[in-house]
Amino acid sequence: MQEFFQHTLNGLSFGSIYALVALGYTMVYGILGMINFAHSEIYMMGAFMCFYFARLVGLNTPSPTNFTLGLLAAGLATGIIGFAIEKLAYKPLRNSPKMNSLITAIGVSILFQYGGQIVFGADPKSFPTLIEDVGLFEIAGIKVHLIDLLIYGVSAVSLGALSFIILKTQTGRAMRAVSSRPDMTPLMGIDNNKIISMTFIIGSVLAGIAAVLVSIKYPKIDPLMGNKIGMSAFVAAVFGGIGSLHGAVIGGLLLGLGEYYVLGYGASTYREALSFCILILVLLLKPTGLFGSNKKEKI
Repeated sequence: MQEFFQHTLNGLSFGSIYALVALGYTMVYGILGMINFAHSEIYMMGAFMCFYFARLVGLNTPSPTNFTLGLLAAGLATGIIGFAIEKLAYKPLRNSPKMNSLITAIGVSILFQYGGQIVFGADPKSFPTLIEDVGLFEIAGIKVHLIDLLIYGVSAVSLGALSFIILKTQTGRAMRAVSSRPDMTPLMGIDNNKIISMTFIIGSVLAGIAAVLVSIKYPKIDPLMGNKIGMSAFVAAVFGGIGSLHGAVIGGLLLGLGEYYVLGYGASTYREALSFCILILVLLLKPTGLFGSNKKEKI
């Protein structure tokens, strides 16, 4: 039983990361009806931007201040990168067939992966220790580490901030309106272009925050680090119901739990296959996911 709870703790920790990244996929899909496959590379860029920011300003000693500065730097950088990708790559294709946007997203993803290897180098880099991952206490024999609590706390704050923006602010109401009837929102004085850009920025900031949290827990980064996280987060978004914010969160948590149960109970070689198995089952049994809804689309 102790082992089970330890795997549960670890699974919820990594599931929170999946949830943060999955929200970027589901927000863009909810607004534009497209999958931003370059989102996993925005996550990768968050880790590298924090890495170089730490080297630039000399964040050499673990401290809460350095940890906070690293999060802010990554979030700001990825927000700018997400904004630039939307403006340069996706906006010119907004009135084109969706297949064009899909191919472009894959192309942007490949560009960042191999461009990152040219710019940053293909060898893994050691991420700076922005905060010391120490064991804080034990509950019934279960070790609780500081970084796990930080992942829970930062994820909860990020999700709470997102919920507040979506439900309580004018921008959030505009996002929901554009998601529902983008053809009518200009008549209400809503600038669709501004709302779409804001959606990309928010999703990219969440990915940057997730990248820093993972890089502190597993301090090795490389230009292809977004592949696994990106695929798992995409599966989490589909599992929860692509386009559903709470579905992305629940899907991420469930996927994280599933991976760590598989890892902990002797089937570690199948951990990488779990995401693909879940994706296939969801597409076969319930294509809309747990909380998704059927939408009729005129072609």
